[in-house]
Parts: sequence; structure tokens; C-alpha cells
Amino acid sequence: MSKNYFINGITDFLILSILEKHDSYMYEIVKSISEHSGGLLSISQNTIYTAAYKLEGEGKISEYSKLVGRKRTRVYYHIEPKGKAYLDELTKSYSSTIEGVKNFLSFLDKGDKADE
Repeated sequence: MSKNYFINGITDFLILSILEKHDSYMYEIVKSISEHSGGLLSISQNTIYTAAYKLEGEGKISEYSKLVGRKRTRVYYHIEPKGKAYLDELTKSYSSTIEGVKNFLSFLDKGDKADE
């Protein structure tokens, strides 16, 4: 059985999925996760920062500063090739986890019908 990266890496998965589409800054990442999950995934900015620092330390993402307006600088995050490879692993893990849960629930459903 392969290692299940998904259960331990949902925050990494969400961050990398966003960054694969476009570079983004922290507040935008937090807001995107909350909005696009219909509010079901509410992850604090501190949790996102912690995961981002870990991913950056592992060389999976990088950061750069961009001037926004006249005096304001915003830190953007960018996915690196190592991050794309890790995201591929997480995506496969997610798919197998979902498939496993569906199979398990299907088994339980069949068992309930056999009991009737």
C-alpha cells in the first residue's frame, strides 16, 4: 500500500493547487480556500503561513515581493518544480482516498440492503 499523503497534507494540497494556477499572496490563499469550498474549509492564516514556510523550506515553493500601490509591498508565493511533483503525489493520494471511501461506503450500503 502506498503512503497516504492526502490525510496529512490537505493544507499543502490546497496551497499547491492554488499556486499551480497562479502566484498568490497569503490572504488571497486563505480567502480562496474558504470561498471556493463554500465555507466548509476554513483554515486560519497562521496554519497557511506554517504550511507555506514548511513548503518553502523544502524548496517546493518560493516567495517574492511585489510593489502594490505606491508604498505597499505584498509577498507572493510561486510553485517550484519540486512542488509540482509533490502536488502530483498529493493528487493521486486524494483520488485513491476518495475511491477507497466510496468503495467502503458502497460495501456498507450493500450490507444494509442484505440485512433487510
